[in-house]
Amino acid sequence: MPHRNDSGDQIINLSNATIAQKNFTVLTNVDLHIQKGKFCYLIGKTGSGKSSLLKTLYGHIPLASGKGSIAGFDLATLKTSEIPSLRRKLGIVFQDFQLLSDRTVEKNLNFVLEATGWTDKTKITERINEVLESVGMKTKKHKMPHELSGGEQQRIAIARALLNHPQLILADEPTGNLDPETSNEIMGLLKRVALENNAAVVMATHDYHMIQNFPGEAIRCEDGKVSVLETTELFE
Repeated sequence: MPHRNDSGDQIINLSNATIAQKNFTVLTNVDLHIQKGKFCYLIGKTGSGKSSLLKTLYGHIPLASGKGSIAGFDLATLKTSEIPSLRRKLGIVFQDFQLLSDRTVEKNLNFVLEATGWTDKTKITERINEVLESVGMKTKKHKMPHELSGGEQQRIAIARALLNHPQLILADEPTGNLDPETSNEIMGLLKRVALENNAAVVMATHDYHMIQNFPGEAIRCEDGKVSVLETTELFE
């Protein structure tokens, strides 16, 4: 059984954590506590540790030291065999969409559900229709990814992230390849689906204009440290 470490409504708990990549320490003394339903930006210069932090949260790189739990899983004792169970509780959205180019939107989503243990064809179809409806893409389910615009592909990527009713959505520069108007649409969508699903969102971004339009909390990676502040403090 996975090591569980539930702390009420907190979905992310890091205490005195060290995050490292290939024996190189990236972030130290990380204290980060995020509750369900929170929307947080992850900010910092390139190379400041944002991606390493995200990768630690979804189990791609192990926690180097300290205490950490996410969605009830203990990161300090997380086994490779437990990572798929952890990721079923997360939704991950990438900058480059990462849709499978050789199959339709519906089959992209079907692939994820079957890979995460869904077997009932009727329930699979129902869930696919639900998530596509929630992102305004139900009419596009028979399209191939290359037939969609960048904004439409990112909507599908968000739908894919929602499939398993995630408690936490991790988004790595999800608007990085989109124009400003489409970026605003995607941001509004992310905020809405997070609210509807009572899911926390941690979104890495360089786009300070977006942060001004959609204020909230920011997790800043800087000089090997992590701090949490209100986004209004960034513009004082």
